[in-house]
Amino acid sequence: MMKHKANMAMVFVQIIYAGMPLLSKVAISQGTNPFVFVFYRQAFAVLALSPFAFFLESAKSSPLSFVLLLKIFMISLCGLTLSLNLFYVAIDNTTATFAAATTNAIPSITFVLAFLFRLETVTLKKSYGLAKVFGSMVGMLGALVFAFVKGPSLINHDSNKTIPSTKNSVKGCITMLAANTCWCLWIVLQSKVMKEYTAKLRLVTLQCVFSCMQTAVWAVAVNRSPSVWKIEFGLPLLSMAYCGIMVTGFTYWLQVWAIEKKGPVFTALYTPLALIITCIVSSFLFKETLYIGSVCGAFLLVCGLYIGLWGKTKEDEVQKYGEKQIEQETKGEIIV
Repeated sequence: MMKHKANMAMVFVQIIYAGMPLLSKVAISQGTNPFVFVFYRQAFAVLALSPFAFFLESAKSSPLSFVLLLKIFMISLCGLTLSLNLFYVAIDNTTATFAAATTNAIPSITFVLAFLFRLETVTLKKSYGLAKVFGSMVGMLGALVFAFVKGPSLINHDSNKTIPSTKNSVKGCITMLAANTCWCLWIVLQSKVMKEYTAKLRLVTLQCVFSCMQTAVWAVAVNRSPSVWKIEFGLPLLSMAYCGIMVTGFTYWLQVWAIEKKGPVFTALYTPLALIITCIVSSFLFKETLYIGSVCGAFLLVCGLYIGLWGKTKEDEVQKYGEKQIEQETKGEIIV
């Protein structure tokens, strides 16, 4: 059970993530300004994380140099502020299921970025190296099939819901891809920053503080009307609290922990699970039509997930075996 802690943590993360596009879509559709939504979301996250960061990691805190603080500020700008604001602009032009589907490019983008930053190795001569590459390709193919292949409907609800226009769908897709790329960069750069600042809770809290400040400036620059800052009680407030406390606060900390233990690509490989959960829930709660193409795409996503996970697990086993061999050889030389 203990050896699978990282796997269980990432499954739990994706279950929480599945609720984000569903609740966010409703809140934005009811007139909540996307940038104001992100500000309050990050504010909720700061309020939720600050007590834990202060009391639980007081012994782990290390001095913050100006250079390190600047790095954290830039990572927050790219990975949190840009990613989240672009996400909420995109979700206003797409469905919750489509928003979840496009995030399945994350494992492939993360793999490429991690390879470019030399945080991930590719050994095509080994089966596990091929599995990581092939798994990412199958997952990406599944996302494309899910998004663009329809076919006969499995669950069709008679409703008069508004379908986004082609122009808005293309805009939403491009914007979501940009948001996902920023998010992937955040995942990759975390492993570098954590080597300099080991207090994970404080690191996430600090990034949320910076993101809250950056989003406030963004929101004021885009819309200076005071009325947009008014919080509507009910579902919009619930969505902000859920996204801030559970998604930004709790799951970001779990992801930072998983990145430290298993690396950025392992963390990204679990992304497809949120799509399947979102698809099922939105089909019944929000009357979205479920097509054969969606089921086939989901199947490919799961296949890609497990192929990639097998490759990553096998690679870890080989590396641990190699380290043990070197350790035994070193001990033998010392005895001699």
